[in-house]
Amino acid sequence: MKHPDDDSELFNRLEAEMSADSGGEVVDLDKARSARAESGDRSADSNPDGSGAESADGSARVMVDQSAPTATGPGYLGRLAGARRRSVVPEWLRSTAELKTAAGWVARHYAHAAGYHALRAPVYAARLALQAPTGAAKFVGGTMRWVADREGEPVRLAAVRREDAAEYLKLSRQRDGRVRLRTLVAVLGMFTGLATALALYVLAPTWLQVVSVSALVMALGSAGRQADAPVIHRAVELPKAVKLTSDIVLRALGSLGIPAINQAQGKGRDGFEFTAPITRDGPGWRAEGNLPFGVTVTDIIERRERLASGLRRPLGCVWPEAVADEHTGRLVLWVGDQDMSKAKKPAWPLLKSGNVDLFKPVAFGTDQCGRWVEITLMYIAAVIGAIPRMGKTFLLRLLLLIAALDPRAELHTYDLKGTGDLDPVGNAVSYRHRAGDEEEDIEYAVRDLRALREELRRRAKMIRTLPRDICPESKVTSQLANMTSLGLHPIVVGVDECQVWFEHDKYGKELEEICTDLVKRGPATGIVLLLATQRPDAKALPTGISANASARFCLKVMGQLENDMVLGTSAYKRGVRATMFSWADKGIHYFIGEGADARIVGSVYVDAPAAEAIGARARKARELAGTLTGYALGESPEEATGPSYDLLADVAAVVPEKEERVWNERIAARLAELRPDIYGGWKGENVTSALKPHGIKTRDVAGNTDDGTRTTRRGIARADLLKVIAERNEKPGAA
Repeated sequence: MKHPDDDSELFNRLEAEMSADSGGEVVDLDKARSARAESGDRSADSNPDGSGAESADGSARVMVDQSAPTATGPGYLGRLAGARRRSVVPEWLRSTAELKTAAGWVARHYAHAAGYHALRAPVYAARLALQAPTGAAKFVGGTMRWVADREGEPVRLAAVRREDAAEYLKLSRQRDGRVRLRTLVAVLGMFTGLATALALYVLAPTWLQVVSVSALVMALGSAGRQADAPVIHRAVELPKAVKLTSDIVLRALGSLGIPAINQAQGKGRDGFEFTAPITRDGPGWRAEGNLPFGVTVTDIIERRERLASGLRRPLGCVWPEAVADEHTGRLVLWVGDQDMSKAKKPAWPLLKSGNVDLFKPVAFGTDQCGRWVEITLMYIAAVIGAIPRMGKTFLLRLLLLIAALDPRAELHTYDLKGTGDLDPVGNAVSYRHRAGDEEEDIEYAVRDLRALREELRRRAKMIRTLPRDICPESKVTSQLANMTSLGLHPIVVGVDECQVWFEHDKYGKELEEICTDLVKRGPATGIVLLLATQRPDAKALPTGISANASARFCLKVMGQLENDMVLGTSAYKRGVRATMFSWADKGIHYFIGEGADARIVGSVYVDAPAAEAIGARARKARELAGTLTGYALGESPEEATGPSYDLLADVAAVVPEKEERVWNERIAARLAELRPDIYGGWKGENVTSALKPHGIKTRDVAGNTDDGTRTTRRGIARADLLKVIAERNEKPGAA
């Protein structure tokens, strides 16, 4: 067995050998740290910039993480400048509409309660009268027990059981005194009551006698009521919601199974730092604070069902959200009194009356707190995505109804599902409307979109030629839309199940190309495109469209891919997850638009009869304004668009047989000369885009310019043109 001193001797010998070999020394760690701190201070002082950098000879040591850093963050004024000030006046009090809504709710509540009880007042009186004998018996019995001092009897009996004679005699004398006094009070009260009753019977008028007897009967009836049989029933069953407290929030967060939170709570800490008191926010409670380091709001959202269980609230009441301008660990937890899908919403202002200016915000839904959320339909292109039966079509129809209430708006509505959900809008006011996905329906849409593309080009030229004082921002305004001579009225295109267009084997590419152009350039020219699909993937919703849509509406979807296709790349990672909506959350969606980050919105529910009533109101407004045209008047596209023309035949007419290859710019010039009202202003690029849907590709074509210079430009081969025409003639239905 080794002696303890052997180890000390071994270590001493090793240290001596190391010192002899390396010239090193044994360092006291405490003294070394003190010396290092002092040298770090001297080094910082020795540099003019205070950086504390190492000296040239390398002898000065620099602290990497000093215990008392000199930089302590922004000063008092800096913190005040960056502080977030809470509203002095509540949000609902600053909004006239919300104030009227709240006042209306209160008035209706008390009016209903008053009417309910007034109608049942005779029943209440009968119940009290029937319970009056029982109440009288209870009163007499209670009085006799009080006179006899029955409440002290258990104490006296306890003294008897203990055989404590002295205490029993003391208690008996006390009881005798109480009984004498109470008997005297009872006798005096009885005679006073009888005298008062006799005086009322002899001297009081009839009405006072009736009031007195009624009051006595009601009092006795109230005393005789049973605990399980109340006389008066509730007129309104108010939702019973437990007040949200810090203990409840911490308990719920601790039940999520997140290690960082559980470790903090296991060591006696909260695991959540409240940055503001829990406050009442609309019909619910709002809690805000910081999660532990390394825990994000996304981690909480992923466990929303477990969070609702920990809070003991329905899933539709619990809405955890991130704070856009804060770090990813700042959580806002809103817990409603009622499930958002079941809570009563305020009446939509446009349901019964009112018109719309599409250039101004319009309410289309409410947030979790019941506050209105607005949208400005102009200057946007929108994408609506959801799985079936979640309210996608109803949301699209709602937006189209809003557009219909602006008499200037020209609507193009396409119900590719074919069930007629958009008919209340289409039949009433639409300039172009179609329901179904048959071949003739697709061809109808293709002709309409081609016309819209030409209209887009015309509007762009018109805006470019307008004076700056009239069109300062190079886009359509409400004032320009009012000038009928310019033809810059709003155009709103709504397409349900848009994947039918883009997946069409013949016209899919052309429809995608035109819609992408409308999404990119349409908003500035007053053209709005609203696309809805139940299959939000890259094939059904091309990335060129989804990436440029400025407004996004995402109802419940099943996965991350669908979520990000509608809401934007990385939305799922940022915690914006429409996958968390339940099957009962119909119409509830994430909305991105109006210059704000993702918000949870419950859209207004407008059923088919109400939609037809709004459509009829919009039609009447158009009739008065003289803007009702197209499909709503029974006009076909051929009647409305004027004389027809054949692009391929026109190109063949201006390209003679001797020209095997010709530049597109020369074709454009010849077409403009042939039909100036149709091809006027065309350039080579217009010819390229017009021929592309027909399968005619452009190529490099060598030729001579007007001055004889030899060069190469983009053009077509006449043989390709003739081949496409021949194939089309063999298939009369082809375009």
